[in-house]
Amino acid sequence: MPTYVCTVSGTELDDGKKMRIAREITRLHTQYTSAPHFFAQVFFTKPARGDHFIAGSPAETESIFVRGDIRGGRTKAVKRKLVAAIVDAVHRLSGIPLSGVWVYLNDMPPSQMAEFGHILPEPGTEKEWLDALPAAERERMRNLGDASASAAPRSGSAR
Repeated sequence: MPTYVCTVSGTELDDGKKMRIAREITRLHTQYTSAPHFFAQVFFTKPARGDHFIAGSPAETESIFVRGDIRGGRTKAVKRKLVAAIVDAVHRLSGIPLSGVWVYLNDMPPSQMAEFGHILPEPGTEKEWLDALPAAERERMRNLGDASASAAPRSGSAR
């Protein structure tokens, strides 16, 4: 958790742009929520030509839609800042016009989510959750991803 799905329409993103966007979404999520970086995952999808419509007509513009399913419990102010930061980052890193960037955050109760085979903790209790896991699992999670791609604290704590 969180899971961000980036749906790219009307354009192509090369692997380098996808990686930069994924790393930046991960960094921003960690920055604004203080959740550990290893919780974040980012997927990219691309609908087939003719599968994207706006107002009932085929979409003809470059677009990227970012849907983030995140743990509930963050303030409206934190989520608003996170949305604005993701919009800016996706626009800047993808080259897609600002008017083509759409971002949606969806709160989910942590008790209804599992990652790495474990029900997720409430925001603010990540350290205790992580400390309760077997040592090998903790270390595997902490070593996920490129440490330079995230400013996340290793043990993590959430607001």
